[in-house]
Amino acid sequence: MENSAGDTVQQRHDDTQSNLSSDMEDICVFCMIAENQDKDTEIVKQDSELVCFRDINPAAPHHYLVVPKKHIVSCFSLFKEHVKLVERMAEMGRAVLQENGIANPNDIRMGFHRPPYISVPHLHLHVLAPTSEITDDMAHKFTPGTMRFATEDLLRRTLVSGVDPDHYLMLTCNSGRGLSE
Repeated sequence: MENSAGDTVQQRHDDTQSNLSSDMEDICVFCMIAENQDKDTEIVKQDSELVCFRDINPAAPHHYLVVPKKHIVSCFSLFKEHVKLVERMAEMGRAVLQENGIANPNDIRMGFHRPPYISVPHLHLHVLAPTSEITDDMAHKFTPGTMRFATEDLLRRTLVSGVDPDHYLMLTCNSGRGLSE
């Protein structure tokens, strides 16, 4: 099956799959943190697939990043089979917040920056709380429904819907083809 650009679905899937791993792993700061090679970063929580640590430029009193140990470039690299990964990332983020006394689920924000608004090309979930205390100078970076930021819930629902491999069209514009916030 071809799209309007003449690419077959398999070609586009292969192109996106190449974003799951790259030569960037050798110099990726998040890969170094995940492998415990960055002595300046304290890992707050980890399991066999994920690590969580504090953001170096916090936008809220509690601002954590949950990162897969496997190098994945961005949310645009994900497909339906990654739903469980996104869910586990969110579960770890909620657990870290609970362990730090944040119990109000209505005052947290979790989401992913959309390319080109990512600072590190390694998939990472931002976990912020309380949202009522996100700093004014950083609020625009974490506003749901913008070109810059997709909530965990939106990404998960998009992947569940099976919109791949064209799900990134929904993530870059609310054209009615995909889900919106």
